[in-house]
Amino acid sequence: MVWNRRSSGHDLTVFAIKLIILFLPCVLAACATATQPQQTAPPPPATAQQPPQAAPESDATYHFMMGHQAELAQDLDTALKEYQAALKADPTSQEVKSRLAALHFALGDMTQAVQYAEDVGQGTGHEPQLLTQMAGILASAGKPETAIELLDKAIAINPERGESYFPKSLILLNQKRIAESEQVAKKGLQYAADSPIGYYYLGRISIEAGNMEQALSSFDRAISVNPSFEPAYLAQASVHESRQEKDKAIAVLKLYLHQVNPRNREVRQHLIQLYIATKDYAGGLAELETMLEDNPGDLDAQLRMALIYGEKKEFSKAIAQLTDILKVKPAELKVRDYLGYLYEETKDLPKAMETYRYNLHLDPRFADSHIHLGVLLYRLKQFPEAVTHLDEAVQLMPKQPEPHIVLGLAHLQSEQFEKASQAFQEGIRHNPKNADLHFNLGTAYDKLNRFDDVERAMETALSLDPHHADALNYLGYSYAERDMKIDQALSLTKRAVALKPENGYYVDSLGWAFYKSGLLSEALTEIKRAVSLVGDDPVIYEHLGEVYMKQHKMTDARDAWLHSLELDPSNEKLLQRFREQGMANPAYEDRIQQAKRRVSEKAQSPQTTPQTHPD
Repeated sequence: MVWNRRSSGHDLTVFAIKLIILFLPCVLAACATATQPQQTAPPPPATAQQPPQAAPESDATYHFMMGHQAELAQDLDTALKEYQAALKADPTSQEVKSRLAALHFALGDMTQAVQYAEDVGQGTGHEPQLLTQMAGILASAGKPETAIELLDKAIAINPERGESYFPKSLILLNQKRIAESEQVAKKGLQYAADSPIGYYYLGRISIEAGNMEQALSSFDRAISVNPSFEPAYLAQASVHESRQEKDKAIAVLKLYLHQVNPRNREVRQHLIQLYIATKDYAGGLAELETMLEDNPGDLDAQLRMALIYGEKKEFSKAIAQLTDILKVKPAELKVRDYLGYLYEETKDLPKAMETYRYNLHLDPRFADSHIHLGVLLYRLKQFPEAVTHLDEAVQLMPKQPEPHIVLGLAHLQSEQFEKASQAFQEGIRHNPKNADLHFNLGTAYDKLNRFDDVERAMETALSLDPHHADALNYLGYSYAERDMKIDQALSLTKRAVALKPENGYYVDSLGWAFYKSGLLSEALTEIKRAVSLVGDDPVIYEHLGEVYMKQHKMTDARDAWLHSLELDPSNEKLLQRFREQGMANPAYEDRIQQAKRRVSEKAQSPQTTPQTHPD
């Protein structure tokens, strides 16, 4: 079966019909002891242990028996023809009509199935199990009220047959008639106290009513009645997951694998996912090893094992595992793409690029490798080639905001500000509610000296995400830097720092807003804290010098500015400010000369995020 990960269990329509068909004694398939409601269709009618009574006429009997034999041989087309011949010989035979209804249902012909089921239901003298079977077909065909009528008839014939109550209960539940549904289920359990199906249904009713404790109790009772009853385990685990009780869900699934079906691959896979979600990697690896003992060639299990090794930061093991998988299936592009990521994590960047490029050799339209290679090239400051791959990525996945963002950043780093703004605008066209795109568009507008547009972009970002710390900081700092809307500058930067109090750049922005508002003591406190958080940053030291100047602490100001110029000797504005304050020409300072030599010898490290201070 396919493990249902939905925790609420509220969508019961299809599930209900399967249980009606599969769990009740019926002519269709010897269903009296069935315990597998997860099947996707009723078993073929051919599985009946004994052929039902044939029509009285000899021709009808002959064709009926031939139809039954065809069912046993899984030849449903022949069975259909033989039953039709039997019905032609005896048009009143309800048994033949029931077989035809079941066969048409199995073949997906609902119109004919309903017609025969209704004919059977209109007859008299039926066994309750036959009426129950026909009710299941009618309910599946969207005729719940007619199905209930047949079930009521079955109950009237034999009120103490509990199995007739349970499908009625489930149909009522799907009609949101919860109280009636519960009453009917409990009535059935009075006559079938050892029915796991009844307790299972009662549990589903409790889920719909929002009583999870009662649901768990009912599922427990179903399991105690029949320790091999699979649906109760899975429903119980689902309830625990819905309550974020993953450890309890794990315990239920482990018990299921021990007591019911240790070879249920879907359940074991879900158990592994729960182990990963709870970071119990040892438990997940143990289950994967069990799967690989049963099937050493299970590539899916091998891949999951590699993913766990990746989560544990055991990259060499993960790489070895993925490499083995790719030897068997070299065309698995997603596997190789993840391998490229692992190479990045181990700092083997040439190998990562080679891996992504090989994927694109196999499939030039594989978007994931285009964006991952583009991001890697961006980090390495190889902007033209990065743009080539990111352009391709945005064409292949226009609805994804990330490729648009990195493409715009690559243009920004190349000082192609108009192209950057166009990249962000195109991303916004596809993702109008993405706050990050609006924020980055604002940074591009800043480079183009379009401050009115900067304001609009940042305000849009904040309307979409009031807690967008970068936008709060950027707009607040921009106001302070321009000596405008100082009250707003303080408010915005305070909000940014409240969200990320250890971000030294945000703290510096707040200090600068204090400085612009004339609160020098507060400014000095915050900018000193920014220095302790960030360390050597030329802008922060420049700000520190300005505060000291305002406090007439000339020596401290000179030291702070010289340190700023050591970090960025190209700051002509600060060089001029230095001279204007009568501090001599800083260009002749030995420490500035050394700084200039260092800059010429060493390239700055690549940036992967926009500057937090607008330049």
